[in-house]
Amino acid sequence: MSISQEKVIIVGAGIIGLMTALELLEQGYQVEIFDQSTAASAASWAGGGILSPLYPWKYAAAVNQLAQYGKRRYLAWNEKLQPYTGMDFEIEQVGLCIFDQDQYAQALNYHQEFHEPEQIAYLLEDEALKRVNPHLAKDSAIYFPQLANIRNPRLVQSILKYLHTHKNVVIHQHNAITKLLTTAQRITAVEDHTGQHHHADQYVIATGAWTDILLQQFDLKYDIHPIHGQMVLYKTPEKWLPTICMNKTMYLIPRRDGHIVCGSSTSDFGFDTGLHDDISQNIIEASLTLVPELARFPIVKQWAGLRPASPQGIPKIGRMQDMTNLWLNAGHYRNGLVMAPASARLLVELMQGKTPFVDARPYQCG
Repeated sequence: MSISQEKVIIVGAGIIGLMTALELLEQGYQVEIFDQSTAASAASWAGGGILSPLYPWKYAAAVNQLAQYGKRRYLAWNEKLQPYTGMDFEIEQVGLCIFDQDQYAQALNYHQEFHEPEQIAYLLEDEALKRVNPHLAKDSAIYFPQLANIRNPRLVQSILKYLHTHKNVVIHQHNAITKLLTTAQRITAVEDHTGQHHHADQYVIATGAWTDILLQQFDLKYDIHPIHGQMVLYKTPEKWLPTICMNKTMYLIPRRDGHIVCGSSTSDFGFDTGLHDDISQNIIEASLTLVPELARFPIVKQWAGLRPASPQGIPKIGRMQDMTNLWLNAGHYRNGLVMAPASARLLVELMQGKTPFVDARPYQCG
């Protein structure tokens, strides 16, 4: 294994930046992380945590190429970090039911066509469906028994706890990087909002929806922009809802302790993270259409986050054009959590000049 003694600055402490930090630490790098806000407080905290793209057959192969590693990589990281943090990511293989009948044929054939055994699916009807999930108001579904969700707030809390105690990591929260200083084709430092300069050997941009803003100085535009996603949280008895449920891109995700995350919308409101009453009502109505009994339980929280949308949802991963030490890992849109472990590994392998474990060409930043 090639071990580096270099220092890397990561701009952005969402799940993409945090997973990149973990991979760099495994290779011996020194890591310094900057975030304009509280670490992992944006889309990484706000998301649902399904460890699969929603309707993977609708996405480009490049998205699924990375997403297929999400579950197994998180299981491995959970086993590694838990002794240090005492925290469990709560990866729950509860399975997923989808009710979009126009998607049934593609759903049933996807795992065989694309050789993804985790996506094996079955058509369940009537009593067979009730045995899997008795609370549904539907009489048929496509059931994916191997699909899981991860409790993303616990995931990022565990990673941050591990990083805060690691001797090779420094984390700066509420410290925005506003400028990248260059000489010829190299970054020489980053400048924060106070005017202070910070130096490293390599620099990684993992700023999600804010990426195009930071890169304006290079006259680059990757069309990475914010898409507002709103969520509603119910509280039911522990393990009350047995499966994830999804219909017309709306989903219900059960947590181990009985919380059920319901969402999610996709609206172009710029950088607005406010709650919208009409969107809340749409989510509630969609949820109750699938699981009418949910009306008996309280709504305990609502929130919104900003997804980093990009063309076809394909992230940019790799060295930026014309710069020898500037790297990009951004633009994962709705699938940042499930793609994060593979994205981080790919970036670090490219940084080290290794042959990447997946085809890196779809993510090139040139």
